[in-house]
Amino acid sequence: ILGAYYLGKAAQLENSEKNLTFAARLLLDEVMQGAEPALQSWMANEAKGFFEKLVAQNPNNDSAVIAIGACYMFGNIAANPMEGILKVRSIAEKDPNNMYAQLMLGLGGLRSGQLDKAIERFLKVTEKQPSNIEATLLLADAYDRKGDKKNAVSWYRKASNLIQIPEAKKDIEERIKTLQQ
Repeated sequence: ILGAYYLGKAAQLENSEKNLTFAARLLLDEVMQGAEPALQSWMANEAKGFFEKLVAQNPNNDSAVIAIGACYMFGNIAANPMEGILKVRSIAEKDPNNMYAQLMLGLGGLRSGQLDKAIERFLKVTEKQPSNIEATLLLADAYDRKGDKKNAVSWYRKASNLIQIPEAKKDIEERIKTLQQ
């Protein structure tokens, strides 16, 4: 985390878009994993600052705009998470084929308990990117949380076919068995 922070600070001084993107993504990935709330907010604020610098350098960087929205949505840095959702939604409306935006909106729906909206977004991603393991697992999870065992099992099976890690396959198979009981 500190390495990503210092890399980002150095990239700001060097005006290096590549290093700034790398540092910001590392911090955002940590935010998405969840952490102690104060640390998560700090990481999200730092990542947001790096992404804002990227957007200042290149206003057409939709991925950076989506990432800023994700910082708001998942980093507990605003009283109103809608601020982040609106940023991401603006990109999704401009380009419905932006799967990163669709995935982030799906995650937002999942986090807020809006399972139908999350499912709709994840279905869009899996339709365009059938080998997207993350979207496939998230879709299975959304159906699982909704109590739709049939669709959950179906999507967990699809995820199992995509995953190459034996331990993960075993966990998915155990989840499928639990749902089928």
